[in-house]
Amino acid sequence: MATLKDVKCGDTVKVLKINGEGAVKRRIMDMGITKGTEIYVRKVAPLGDPIEVTVRRYELSLRKADAEMIDVQ
Repeated sequence: MATLKDVKCGDTVKVLKINGEGAVKRRIMDMGITKGTEIYVRKVAPLGDPIEVTVRRYELSLRKADAEMIDVQ
């Protein structure tokens, strides 16, 4: 299964599941990333961290470790 970390710049994906538990999972969900949400990958930093995405019409930067917890299709 692919994670948000594996998505290439310019692609749009749909969230299948958020892995992790507790405060980290809650923080990701509070940012608007929930099951079924579409995410557009805008930019990826040269070393891969952070990843800039568009979620629900706003820009968001995610650390690679957080992006790895989000399963996408």
